Amino acid sequence: MSLSFSAPERFLSVNEEAWWASVDKALKGLPRQKLFETTEDGFENAPLYKGRTDTPARLLRASGQDWSIVQRIDIPDPKDANAQILEDLEGGANGLELVFSSATTADGDGIRVGGLDDVETLLEGVQLELVDLRLEAGNRYAEVLALMLAYLEKHKLAPSKIRIMVGNDPYGLAAAMGLVPEEPEIGFLHCQDVLESAKEFGSSARALMADGRVWHEAGATSAQELACVLASAAAHLRMLEGTKIAPEEWADQMSVSLVADTDQIGTIAKARAFRALWSCILDGADLPQKPIFLHMSTSYRMLTSRDPWVNLLRNTVATFAAGIGGADSIGVLPHTQAVGLPDAFARRLARNTQSILLEESNLAKVSDPAAGSGAIEDRTEKICATAWKLFQEIEAAGGMFDALRQGLVQEQIQTAGTDLGSNVARRKRPITGVSEFPNLAENDVSVLENESDGLISKPNPALDLPEPGDGQRFTAMRNLALQGKPLLVRTGEPEDVSDSQSVPALCAARVSAPFERLRSMTDELERRTNKPATIFLASIGSLAQFTARATWTANAFAVGGFGAVGPSVYHSLDELVVAYRESGAMMACIVSSDAVYEGQAEATARALKEAGAGYLYLAGKPGSREQAFAEAGVDSYLYAGCNLLALLEEAHSHLQESHGVELSDLEVLK
Repeated sequence: MSLSFSAPERFLSVNEEAWWASVDKALKGLPRQKLFETTEDGFENAPLYKGRTDTPARLLRASGQDWSIVQRIDIPDPKDANAQILEDLEGGANGLELVFSSATTADGDGIRVGGLDDVETLLEGVQLELVDLRLEAGNRYAEVLALMLAYLEKHKLAPSKIRIMVGNDPYGLAAAMGLVPEEPEIGFLHCQDVLESAKEFGSSARALMADGRVWHEAGATSAQELACVLASAAAHLRMLEGTKIAPEEWADQMSVSLVADTDQIGTIAKARAFRALWSCILDGADLPQKPIFLHMSTSYRMLTSRDPWVNLLRNTVATFAAGIGGADSIGVLPHTQAVGLPDAFARRLARNTQSILLEESNLAKVSDPAAGSGAIEDRTEKICATAWKLFQEIEAAGGMFDALRQGLVQEQIQTAGTDLGSNVARRKRPITGVSEFPNLAENDVSVLENESDGLISKPNPALDLPEPGDGQRFTAMRNLALQGKPLLVRTGEPEDVSDSQSVPALCAARVSAPFERLRSMTDELERRTNKPATIFLASIGSLAQFTARATWTANAFAVGGFGAVGPSVYHSLDELVVAYRESGAMMACIVSSDAVYEGQAEATARALKEAGAGYLYLAGKPGSREQAFAEAGVDSYLYAGCNLLALLEEAHSHLQESHGVELSDLEVLK
């Protein structure tokens, strides 16, 4: 059989009306609107799009150029972190995200450094000329960058040839900490001092970042994330006006980080939309058109601690979308990141996720492969419009700091996060392995042991540093580092926030966490009582009548950690009652078809209540028989679209009450 790259004529000749006719036939009278989707940003996605010929390919990553494979390094001990760095680089990574303990993304882990000796331990054997470096240090970015540049100077490495990006985003940091500086000009002076000193030193470091992770992980939609990133980038440009750096070089001082998740089309469109919006920012500022370095990280929000192997699939989809969307570098969070500090195996899988897509799937060989796709072009344009509108609202409020003071950004993101949580609770946004198809017999995954000492990194108070000016403070820091003075110390003293205004903080939250908390409650309850958490499936009727609903019901209760007893075919109500008593379960759920419920549900409910069922469910909607079912003893109903999270939380409350046990969050989440 000959190979052909052309589709059959019978496929290409079908017009849109013919496709819709086939759709209508499949819908069997249901409206076409059933196939349309409203996104989290409020605009509509259609089920069918025409190809677009009016949209040329966008200028994304340089044509034919691979993205950088960035590996996250957050192991606290510099020597252990160095061993992992060398393993990652030998395994194919060409970028490192060094997450220090002061970073908001460290989550209690992170590399602990004080002086130049720690950095030398961390980077021993690393050829920095071949690596993209990302430094995540939160509000300690200046000290960490000074240590890094001191390392380059000591080891006689040309600073212009070392690619460094610094996670310095004061706006995201303010949102995460819930603290906005009363006088941001002071922070600007310190930042300008760093920029001018680094440039005078000859460094090509991008010391400013507009980071989308804070917004995304707190629940932001794609458009909200883009709007906040744009507002942060615009604020960076204003701050750069106070430096001696030429305007045509401002874009070279900055980088952007966006989040990639399992919304494949949405992630591709978000990355493409950012390029277009950045062009608009430059145009509005009368600056020359210049691309900005775009990094994308897989979403922490989407990761699960239960059945974490599914995270490998989530990461693959997200990485694919980021690569197609034109990211210059991509970081994949290991699949066990939500469980604990990832081990070498988890990090290898994260690294290889990218390597396979690059080397075997050749995703980077085509520039903007999504060009002309009706669905992706439409989503790109709609995200652009929605994000630009919110960006203008932030600018009208006075910029990002003022918008945070007014609560404008937090309110919108919290609303989006609440809507997302509601959809997850009702399984409109199902989570495989957690809210769908949970595995109650899953084995634990391996993670590294690390106990946080509770200390924080602060500037060494013994250092005598000049006030920030034209780079003299940062230059002094670098020189002191070369003299062997530690720039950072770990202390239990809290940060001084007297110069900041408290605002509502945005906190990272994984969408699966509420369901996972239920599973943890089950584990703790079984440990305390030495009894399994079970639900008796009171199946009535024939096997054909109850199997489908019983299978669905067992899966739904397993989401909360409840094992199902049954179903079975019972030849009499007495036989069913005996089976319930022998099961030891304190709760039961009647399962069968609606037709069987008509004649048998009420009698079954009364018998189960008399047999001691403390709480009784019925699988399905009660319809017109709700009052009759309630009088017979049915307490609640389980059906597709119900708030499963609330139902399972209620089930746990009844189970704890039955056992005479009351669990605290401290016991559940320890």
